[in-house]
Amino acid sequence: MLLQNKNAVIYGAGGAIGGAVARAFAREGANVCLTGRRRGPVDAVADDILATGGCAKVAEVDALDERAIDQHLQSMGRVDISFNAVGIPAAKILGVPLIEMDAEQFVLPIAAYTRSYFLTARLAARRMIPNKSGVIMTVTALPARTGTTLNGGYGSAQAAKDALTRDLSAELAPKGLRVVGLRPHGMPETNTMKEAFELKAKALGMTWEQFQGFLANWSHPRRVMTLVEMANVAVFMASDNASGMTGTTVNLTMGGVAD
Repeated sequence: MLLQNKNAVIYGAGGAIGGAVARAFAREGANVCLTGRRRGPVDAVADDILATGGCAKVAEVDALDERAIDQHLQSMGRVDISFNAVGIPAAKILGVPLIEMDAEQFVLPIAAYTRSYFLTARLAARRMIPNKSGVIMTVTALPARTGTTLNGGYGSAQAAKDALTRDLSAELAPKGLRVVGLRPHGMPETNTMKEAFELKAKALGMTWEQFQGFLANWSHPRRVMTLVEMANVAVFMASDNASGMTGTTVNLTMGGVAD
């Protein structure tokens, strides 16, 4: 069990990615603290983990609220892994050409994604540094590395998270911490891709099946990555087996973009 007795906090644990990572961490022996702005989806993930003999606790935490994050971390005690899988509703940021988008709508994802990642990383790091160990993780996406249409500030937000991963690592690695990211391409299992279909592809006359084919064609094997595959890599990256990796975002686009 790669994460035996590790204390892991997952932000956005009620979402598809956060939930998949939480289940995988628990399966590998971690004590997982699941957080989200709404308890319902998070409770469902915790129930799955507890049903299989895992250890899971749930808390309602707004990952944009510094005080809420700090208070929750204080209640956890030791923190070994911090995983930020927070997302914002796609309806607020997708589907509008850049030349027709107002500045507030463009900036929204950049401000929200970077604020959440910065706060959760900084506050976790303060608790990890005395132990001279810990792993801080997040998720970005293919638009961080290549141009896409009708995504507003989403690609800029993901690129900013990639940059923050590097900067956090440069400061924290000498103190014994690792900072890494994961970059999967669009996974149809997630609500984000379902929303993207409704807001973008459907308007272009695509069916759901055609949209899935479009996503698959970005990759070399011409298929989409699964949540399970992504979560398995997350486990490895959080484990001591990946001790030599920091300051990088792992490319999980299966050839969709080059590093």
